Amino acid sequence: MAQGSSGLTLQQLRYFIDVAAEGSISAAADLLFVAQPTMSAAMKELEARVGRALLVRSARGVTLTPDGAEFLGYARQVVEQVALLEQRYLGRAPSRRLLGVSTQHYSFAVDAFVRMVKDSGAAEYEFSLRETRTWDIIEDVRTLRSEIGILYRNEFNRRVIDKLLRDSGLVFHPLFLAEPHIFISRGNPLAAQERVTLDDLAELPRLTFDQGVNNSFYFAEEILSTLSSKQEIRVSDRATIFNLMIGLGGYTISTGIISDELDPAIVAIPLDVDERIEIGWIDHAAIPLTELAQRYLAEVRAVVAGFGVEVLG
Repeated sequence: MAQGSSGLTLQQLRYFIDVAAEGSISAAADLLFVAQPTMSAAMKELEARVGRALLVRSARGVTLTPDGAEFLGYARQVVEQVALLEQRYLGRAPSRRLLGVSTQHYSFAVDAFVRMVKDSGAAEYEFSLRETRTWDIIEDVRTLRSEIGILYRNEFNRRVIDKLLRDSGLVFHPLFLAEPHIFISRGNPLAAQERVTLDDLAELPRLTFDQGVNNSFYFAEEILSTLSSKQEIRVSDRATIFNLMIGLGGYTISTGIISDELDPAIVAIPLDVDERIEIGWIDHAAIPLTELAQRYLAEVRAVVAGFGVEVLG
Protein backbone atom coordinates (compact mmCIF):
# COMPACT_ATOMS: atom_id res chain seq x y z
CA MET A 1 0.00 0.00 0.00
CA ALA A 2 1.30 3.45 -0.88
CA GLN A 3 3.08 5.30 1.88
CA GLY A 4 3.40 8.69 0.15
CA SER A 5 1.70 11.90 1.15
CA SER A 6 -1.27 11.23 -1.11
CA GLY A 7 -1.82 7.59 -0.10
CA LEU A 8 -3.18 5.70 2.87
CA THR A 9 -0.98 3.99 5.43
CA LEU A 10 -1.44 0.73 7.27
CA GLN A 11 -1.11 2.64 10.53
CA GLN A 12 -4.07 4.82 9.60
CA LEU A 13 -6.14 1.76 8.76
CA ARG A 14 -5.22 0.08 12.03
CA TYR A 15 -6.01 3.24 13.97
CA PHE A 16 -9.37 3.52 12.23
CA ILE A 17 -10.28 -0.11 12.97
CA ASP A 18 -9.57 0.39 16.68
CA VAL A 19 -11.46 3.69 16.81
CA ALA A 20 -14.49 2.00 15.24
CA ALA A 21 -14.26 -0.96 17.63
CA GLU A 22 -13.91 1.22 20.73
CA GLY A 23 -16.47 3.81 19.63
CA SER A 24 -14.13 6.47 20.96
CA ILE A 25 -11.00 8.20 19.70
CA SER A 26 -9.65 8.65 23.22
CA ALA A 27 -10.33 5.01 24.17
CA ALA A 28 -8.54 3.79 21.03
CA ALA A 29 -5.63 6.13 21.81
CA ASP A 30 -5.37 4.69 25.33
CA LEU A 31 -5.53 1.15 23.96
CA LEU A 32 -2.67 1.79 21.54
CA PHE A 33 -0.64 4.01 23.91
CA VAL A 34 -0.98 6.94 21.53
CA ALA A 35 -1.66 10.53 22.56
CA GLN A 36 -5.30 11.47 22.03
CA PRO A 37 -4.47 14.53 19.88
CA THR A 38 -2.29 12.32 17.67
CA MET A 39 -5.12 9.84 17.18
CA SER A 40 -7.63 12.60 16.51
CA ALA A 41 -5.33 14.18 13.93
CA ALA A 42 -4.77 10.81 12.26
CA MET A 43 -8.53 10.33 11.85
CA LYS A 44 -8.97 13.82 10.39
CA GLU A 45 -6.09 13.24 7.97
CA LEU A 46 -7.59 9.90 6.94
CA GLU A 47 -10.94 11.51 6.19
CA ALA A 48 -9.20 14.27 4.24
CA ARG A 49 -7.31 11.73 2.13
CA VAL A 50 -10.38 9.69 1.23
CA GLY A 51 -12.45 12.85 0.76
CA ARG A 52 -15.37 11.57 2.85
CA ALA A 53 -16.62 11.82 6.41
CA LEU A 54 -16.05 8.44 8.05
CA LEU A 55 -16.93 9.26 11.66
CA VAL A 56 -19.73 11.11 13.43
CA ARG A 57 -18.27 12.74 16.53
CA SER A 58 -20.29 13.50 19.66
CA ALA A 59 -19.79 13.95 23.40
CA ARG A 60 -20.47 10.21 23.82
CA GLY A 61 -17.80 9.13 21.34
CA VAL A 62 -17.87 8.34 17.63
CA THR A 63 -20.06 6.29 15.31
CA LEU A 64 -19.54 5.35 11.69
CA THR A 65 -21.13 7.16 8.79
CA PRO A 66 -22.44 4.93 5.97
CA ASP A 67 -19.18 5.64 4.11
CA GLY A 68 -17.27 4.83 7.28
CA ALA A 69 -18.98 1.44 7.64
CA GLU A 70 -18.10 0.56 4.04
CA PHE A 71 -14.53 1.81 4.48
CA LEU A 72 -14.13 -0.29 7.62
CA GLY A 73 -14.94 -3.46 5.71
CA TYR A 74 -12.17 -2.78 3.20
CA ALA A 75 -9.73 -1.68 5.92
CA ARG A 76 -10.23 -4.93 7.81
CA GLN A 77 -9.60 -6.99 4.70
CA VAL A 78 -6.35 -5.13 3.95
CA VAL A 79 -5.01 -5.40 7.50
CA GLU A 80 -5.93 -9.10 7.75
CA GLN A 81 -4.20 -9.87 4.46
CA VAL A 82 -1.05 -8.01 5.53
CA ALA A 83 -1.05 -9.98 8.79
CA LEU A 84 -1.24 -13.24 6.82
CA LEU A 85 1.65 -12.17 4.57
CA GLU A 86 3.76 -11.24 7.60
CA GLN A 87 3.04 -14.57 9.27
CA ARG A 88 3.94 -16.58 6.18
CA TYR A 89 6.97 -14.69 4.87
CA LEU A 90 8.37 -12.77 7.83
CA GLY A 91 7.75 -15.31 10.56
CA ARG A 92 5.55 -12.98 12.57
CA ALA A 93 3.41 -14.45 15.34
CA PRO A 94 -0.31 -14.79 14.54
CA SER A 95 -2.27 -11.69 15.46
CA ARG A 96 -4.61 -11.63 18.43
CA ARG A 97 -7.98 -13.05 17.35
CA LEU A 98 -11.03 -10.86 17.97
CA LEU A 99 -14.77 -11.52 17.72
CA GLY A 100 -17.84 -10.10 19.43
CA VAL A 101 -21.29 -11.74 19.38
CA SER A 102 -24.48 -10.41 20.94
CA THR A 103 -27.48 -12.71 21.23
CA GLN A 104 -30.82 -13.31 22.79
CA HIS A 105 -30.78 -16.06 25.40
CA TYR A 106 -30.22 -19.18 23.28
CA SER A 107 -28.16 -22.14 24.44
CA PHE A 108 -27.35 -23.09 20.82
CA ALA A 109 -25.56 -19.73 20.43
CA VAL A 110 -23.46 -20.50 23.52
CA ASP A 111 -22.78 -24.07 22.40
CA ALA A 112 -21.55 -22.81 19.01
CA PHE A 113 -19.39 -20.18 20.72
CA VAL A 114 -17.73 -22.87 22.85
CA ARG A 115 -16.95 -24.91 19.73
CA MET A 116 -15.59 -21.88 17.89
CA VAL A 117 -13.25 -20.92 20.74
CA LYS A 118 -11.97 -24.49 21.11
CA ASP A 119 -11.36 -24.82 17.37
CA SER A 120 -9.91 -21.35 16.79
CA GLY A 121 -6.36 -22.53 17.45
CA ALA A 122 -5.38 -18.99 18.45
CA ALA A 123 -2.59 -18.65 21.02
CA GLU A 124 -4.05 -15.28 21.99
CA TYR A 125 -7.61 -14.08 21.58
CA GLU A 126 -10.16 -11.64 22.89
CA PHE A 127 -13.72 -12.86 22.34
CA SER A 128 -16.95 -11.51 23.77
CA LEU A 129 -20.36 -13.16 24.03
CA ARG A 130 -23.17 -10.97 25.30
CA GLU A 131 -26.56 -12.49 26.12
CA THR A 132 -28.55 -9.30 26.24
CA ARG A 133 -31.73 -7.42 25.38
CA THR A 134 -33.13 -7.15 21.87
CA TRP A 135 -32.52 -3.40 21.56
CA ASP A 136 -28.97 -3.76 22.89
CA ILE A 137 -28.18 -6.51 20.37
CA ILE A 138 -29.08 -4.17 17.53
CA GLU A 139 -27.11 -1.32 19.11
CA ASP A 140 -24.09 -3.58 19.70
CA VAL A 141 -23.94 -4.53 16.01
CA ARG A 142 -24.73 -1.01 14.79
CA THR A 143 -21.87 0.45 16.82
CA LEU A 144 -19.56 -2.53 16.05
CA ARG A 145 -19.29 -3.60 19.66
CA SER A 146 -20.28 -6.96 18.19
CA GLU A 147 -19.82 -8.19 14.64
CA ILE A 148 -22.85 -10.50 14.75
CA GLY A 149 -26.20 -10.42 16.56
CA ILE A 150 -28.64 -13.31 16.94
CA LEU A 151 -32.36 -12.67 17.47
CA TYR A 152 -35.80 -13.73 16.31
CA ARG A 153 -38.60 -12.35 14.17
CA ASN A 154 -42.19 -13.40 13.68
CA GLU A 155 -45.27 -11.90 12.04
CA PHE A 156 -45.96 -9.74 15.11
CA ASN A 157 -42.63 -7.97 15.46
CA ARG A 158 -41.26 -8.23 11.90
CA ARG A 159 -42.25 -4.74 10.69
CA VAL A 160 -40.78 -2.97 13.73
CA ILE A 161 -37.57 -5.05 13.81
CA ASP A 162 -36.99 -4.72 10.07
CA LYS A 163 -37.42 -0.94 10.14
CA LEU A 164 -35.03 -0.60 13.04
CA LEU A 165 -32.47 -2.73 11.24
CA ARG A 166 -32.81 -0.73 8.00
CA ASP A 167 -32.42 2.55 9.89
CA SER A 168 -29.27 1.15 11.52
CA GLY A 169 -27.71 -0.08 8.26
CA LEU A 170 -28.10 -3.72 9.32
CA VAL A 171 -29.37 -6.84 7.57
CA PHE A 172 -31.27 -9.86 8.94
CA HIS A 173 -30.19 -13.28 7.62
CA PRO A 174 -32.57 -16.17 8.42
CA LEU A 175 -31.01 -19.20 10.11
CA PHE A 176 -33.96 -21.52 10.79
CA LEU A 177 -37.68 -21.67 11.51
CA ALA A 178 -38.64 -23.08 14.90
CA GLU A 179 -41.86 -24.54 16.23
CA PRO A 180 -42.60 -22.83 19.56
CA HIS A 181 -41.83 -24.89 22.65
CA ILE A 182 -42.05 -24.24 26.35
CA PHE A 183 -38.99 -24.73 28.51
CA ILE A 184 -39.82 -26.23 31.91
CA SER A 185 -38.13 -28.21 34.64
CA ARG A 186 -37.89 -31.96 34.09
CA GLY A 187 -39.76 -32.26 37.41
CA ASN A 188 -42.76 -30.26 36.15
CA PRO A 189 -45.89 -32.44 35.62
CA LEU A 190 -46.22 -31.03 32.10
CA ALA A 191 -42.85 -32.58 31.21
CA ALA A 192 -44.62 -35.93 30.72
CA GLN A 193 -46.89 -34.54 27.98
CA GLU A 194 -46.12 -34.78 24.27
CA ARG A 195 -47.60 -31.30 23.65
CA VAL A 196 -49.02 -28.52 25.79
CA THR A 197 -51.66 -25.85 25.17
CA LEU A 198 -52.00 -22.30 26.42
CA ASP A 199 -54.73 -23.56 28.77
CA ASP A 200 -52.20 -25.95 30.34
CA LEU A 201 -50.04 -22.93 31.18
CA ALA A 202 -52.77 -20.72 32.65
CA GLU A 203 -51.88 -21.42 36.30
CA LEU A 204 -48.08 -21.41 35.90
CA PRO A 205 -45.77 -18.43 36.36
CA ARG A 206 -44.70 -17.05 32.97
CA LEU A 207 -41.00 -16.21 32.89
CA THR A 208 -39.76 -13.60 30.43
CA PHE A 209 -36.51 -11.78 29.79
CA ASP A 210 -36.56 -8.17 30.92
CA GLN A 211 -36.10 -5.64 28.10
CA GLY A 212 -35.25 -2.65 30.30
CA VAL A 213 -36.32 0.81 29.19
CA ASN A 214 -37.19 -0.58 25.75
CA ASN A 215 -39.78 -2.95 27.23
CA SER A 216 -42.06 -2.87 24.19
CA PHE A 217 -44.06 -5.93 23.18
CA TYR A 218 -42.18 -5.75 19.86
CA PHE A 219 -38.81 -6.24 21.59
CA ALA A 220 -39.93 -9.13 23.78
CA GLU A 221 -37.77 -12.22 23.40
CA GLU A 222 -40.79 -14.50 23.64
CA ILE A 223 -43.70 -14.85 21.22
CA LEU A 224 -47.28 -14.18 22.39
CA SER A 225 -45.96 -11.31 24.50
CA THR A 226 -49.30 -9.48 24.38
CA LEU A 227 -51.21 -12.31 26.08
CA SER A 228 -52.05 -11.63 29.70
CA SER A 229 -50.78 -13.89 32.46
CA LYS A 230 -51.92 -14.26 36.06
CA GLN A 231 -48.34 -14.64 37.26
CA GLU A 232 -45.37 -13.14 35.47
CA ILE A 233 -41.73 -12.77 36.45
CA ARG A 234 -39.13 -10.86 34.42
CA VAL A 235 -35.50 -11.89 34.71
CA SER A 236 -32.22 -10.72 33.22
CA ASP A 237 -30.26 -13.92 32.59
CA ARG A 238 -30.67 -17.55 31.53
CA ALA A 239 -29.34 -19.07 34.76
CA THR A 240 -32.00 -17.26 36.80
CA ILE A 241 -34.83 -18.19 34.47
CA PHE A 242 -33.84 -21.87 34.67
CA ASN A 243 -33.63 -21.69 38.47
CA LEU A 244 -37.15 -20.27 38.56
CA MET A 245 -38.41 -23.05 36.30
CA ILE A 246 -37.09 -25.51 38.86
CA GLY A 247 -37.98 -23.60 42.03
CA LEU A 248 -41.38 -22.16 41.05
CA GLY A 249 -42.53 -24.47 38.26
CA GLY A 250 -42.50 -21.60 35.78
CA TYR A 251 -42.13 -21.71 32.02
CA THR A 252 -40.87 -19.64 29.11
CA ILE A 253 -41.52 -19.93 25.38
CA SER A 254 -38.60 -20.43 23.03
CA THR A 255 -37.24 -22.42 20.08
CA GLY A 256 -37.16 -25.93 21.52
CA ILE A 257 -33.41 -26.20 20.95
CA ILE A 258 -31.69 -26.74 24.26
CA SER A 259 -28.39 -28.36 25.16
CA ASP A 260 -28.52 -31.33 27.51
CA GLU A 261 -24.90 -30.65 28.40
CA LEU A 262 -25.40 -26.97 29.26
CA ASP A 263 -28.95 -27.18 30.65
CA PRO A 264 -29.54 -30.79 31.83
CA ALA A 265 -32.41 -29.96 34.23
CA ILE A 266 -34.61 -28.31 31.58
CA VAL A 267 -36.80 -29.95 28.93
CA ALA A 268 -38.54 -28.54 25.84
CA ILE A 269 -42.18 -29.46 25.10
CA PRO A 270 -43.96 -28.39 21.86
CA LEU A 271 -46.58 -25.66 22.35
CA ASP A 272 -49.79 -26.11 20.39
CA VAL A 273 -50.13 -22.67 18.77
CA ASP A 274 -50.29 -21.48 15.17
CA GLU A 275 -46.99 -19.59 15.28
CA ARG A 276 -43.47 -19.96 13.97
CA ILE A 277 -40.26 -18.38 15.23
CA GLU A 278 -37.72 -17.22 12.66
CA ILE A 279 -34.23 -17.15 14.15
CA GLY A 280 -31.56 -15.23 12.28
CA TRP A 281 -28.33 -13.29 12.56
CA ILE A 282 -27.72 -9.64 11.83
CA ASP A 283 -24.68 -7.75 10.61
CA HIS A 284 -23.69 -4.52 8.90
CA ALA A 285 -24.91 -4.36 5.32
CA ALA A 286 -21.68 -2.72 4.11
CA ILE A 287 -19.08 -4.68 6.11
CA PRO A 288 -17.95 -8.17 5.03
CA LEU A 289 -17.75 -10.75 7.79
CA THR A 290 -14.36 -11.66 9.15
CA GLU A 291 -13.12 -15.23 8.82
CA LEU A 292 -13.72 -15.82 12.53
CA ALA A 293 -17.32 -14.59 12.31
CA GLN A 294 -17.93 -16.93 9.39
CA ARG A 295 -16.46 -19.77 11.42
CA TYR A 296 -18.79 -18.99 14.31
CA LEU A 297 -21.84 -19.00 12.03
CA ALA A 298 -20.73 -22.35 10.61
CA GLU A 299 -20.69 -23.71 14.17
CA VAL A 300 -24.17 -22.25 14.82
CA ARG A 301 -25.51 -24.02 11.73
CA ALA A 302 -23.84 -27.28 12.78
CA VAL A 303 -25.32 -27.12 16.29
CA VAL A 304 -28.82 -26.37 14.97
CA ALA A 305 -28.62 -29.10 12.33
CA GLY A 306 -27.57 -31.51 15.08
CA PHE A 307 -31.04 -31.12 16.59
CA GLY A 308 -32.65 -32.18 13.32
CA VAL A 309 -33.70 -28.64 12.42
CA GLU A 310 -33.45 -27.50 8.80
CA VAL A 311 -30.96 -24.68 8.39
CA LEU A 312 -31.94 -21.92 5.95
CA GLY A 313 -29.70 -20.25 3.40
